Amino acid sequence: MYFSELLTNFTGQNVEEFTITGFDHISYQKLLGFLIFFTYLLVLLGSVTNICIIVTDRRLHTPMYILICNLALVDIMFTTSVSTTMISVLLAEVKTISYYSCITGMYIYHLGDIEECLALSLMALDRTVAISYPLRYHSILTNPRIFLLIIASWLIGIGVMGKVAAQADSLPYCQPVIRYVFCDYPAMVRAACVDPEPYWMITIILGMWLVGVQFTFILLSYMKLIYTVLRLPNTGSRVQVFNTCISHIIVVSSYYAPKLVSVLLTRIGVTLSLTERNAILIIATLLPSLINPTVYCLKTKEIRRRLVQMLTRKKIAMKQ
Repeated sequence: MYFSELLTNFTGQNVEEFTITGFDHISYQKLLGFLIFFTYLLVLLGSVTNICIIVTDRRLHTPMYILICNLALVDIMFTTSVSTTMISVLLAEVKTISYYSCITGMYIYHLGDIEECLALSLMALDRTVAISYPLRYHSILTNPRIFLLIIASWLIGIGVMGKVAAQADSLPYCQPVIRYVFCDYPAMVRAACVDPEPYWMITIILGMWLVGVQFTFILLSYMKLIYTVLRLPNTGSRVQVFNTCISHIIVVSSYYAPKLVSVLLTRIGVTLSLTERNAILIIATLLPSLINPTVYCLKTKEIRRRLVQMLTRKKIAMKQ
């Protein structure tokens, strides 16, 4: 009754800033802030290192490494969009954020989420073609085609997020409080003076596309890979192929695991507290971006070799 009266009497005036209250119930805010800050620095260090190694080494200007470079750029954008807000709240104790900064952060965050998903799908396509059609790989996936696929993925993400941001911007806001740890679409909808139910349809469709269609595509690509591997003549070849794919498997798992856990818990009727939802949100944002550059630095022979060369030269230069 009160909510209906509030909607009837509301004039539709937007707030100028929001107050982020998602961390208010946490005792060790400074410690969490330093952990997020340290994680963010590691993400930047790892991603920038991968980008620099790939860009400066002409031998790595191939489809697989171009896709790794694209993923590193996405990780930087994805993590920066929310880490800066959380660090500001926890360490600088600045809990307010302007309306336009909030909606901009929301746009970049969800764009990064979409691009992360599409980048993983493109990498699954690359591995499938490389292993299933090794003799035709370089003619099927050329550098220009990979660049076109990457550009198309960004255009899709920008277009989808344009619709989401426009819908969030059209909402009337009467309570300047974000109950979560940063600005995302669900947090902004819940801060609006509207019945949120009709506005979840766009997130349901987007979630079905990201978790349903894209994840299914990746699973099918690995079923194709398994079929191809089982047909290889000897165990050595199978192990070599598996080692080629293990990095991508780890990266995909770190991205989809938090999302699938959240979906499964909701499906079986488990009601998550605000703290638990925020924890899953932070893990789903920071964990993939931390694991991705680490995995590709350690598991990819060419990047690891190049990194060792760079460190060795620096050590020799310091001694001289």
